Amino acid sequence: MTRIPWAEHITIDPELHHGEPCIRGTRIPIRMILGSLADGMTPNEICAVFPQLTPADVYATLSYAADVVQQDILLPLAS
Repeated sequence: MTRIPWAEHITIDPELHHGEPCIRGTRIPIRMILGSLADGMTPNEICAVFPQLTPADVYATLSYAADVVQQDILLPLAS
């Protein structure tokens, strides 16, 4: 399976949800989609709840998340 190019499906607009990444053309933040997947929902179930989404939008969310976690993140060490 070829990875969905997330930039075609996800937008980050400072005027929309304070710049939180959302599915293009909607006000649906990707954190909501990721949370739904983590809770065990399937892409088809998510699309049934949010009919403006397509399965490609859900897979683009996963593609975005995969790219984000590959970035270097500095966390404070517990003391």
